[in-house]
Amino acid sequence: MKGVILALFVLSTAVKAQQPVFKGGLENFITKNKMYPMYSLQNCIEGQVIVAFKVDRVGNVFYSEVRNGPGTDLDKEALRLIRLTSGKWTVPAEHDTATSVLVPINFQLSGYDCASKSQEVIAQAIRAYKNNESLTAAVRNFYRNKASGTFTKAEESRILALKETLGYDEAYLQQRLSDGRKKLEQNDKQGACEEFQFVKDMGSEIADELLARHCN
Repeated sequence: MKGVILALFVLSTAVKAQQPVFKGGLENFITKNKMYPMYSLQNCIEGQVIVAFKVDRVGNVFYSEVRNGPGTDLDKEALRLIRLTSGKWTVPAEHDTATSVLVPINFQLSGYDCASKSQEVIAQAIRAYKNNESLTAAVRNFYRNKASGTFTKAEESRILALKETLGYDEAYLQQRLSDGRKKLEQNDKQGACEEFQFVKDMGSEIADELLARHCN
């Protein structure tokens, strides 16, 4: 049976009573809201992402960063989940708000035929993701500047070929659109708008209405 397991534990070097406490249980919240990212899911990328964040006196997350992670979309999902917790923390009076709270989030897959993939194949997928980030940026920049008309047919053909190589076809963009809608349901407006903007930056108009409605 296919499944996605995401375990979460809070690391603390200070006295537990001095640490912010998440209302309702952090692990339950993460399990309910997590969305295993598409690239890592397709390539059997698992692992731990350690997120450092700070919480102000009223429980808002005002700073977050990945301290350690595989460097794929797992990092982005871990940051998104921590961002979603903003406003849901009880902060003791003695807590130093300049001190970071560390949360390791473990992403684990079950039932996706991942046992058949070697660690080297998975490592190659991680390297490919990092390389593709710069190629994706080139595609996005092209479509953002396309309206200016300062491009040649050869340049556009190169970008179309690059999109095909990266796998950014209609089905992929529809999935990103669907992920954005799910994030709206989770009240993650920033995450949703990032998904919609990505679709637009790939030269598609299917997210325009959602961008206009939720992201302006």
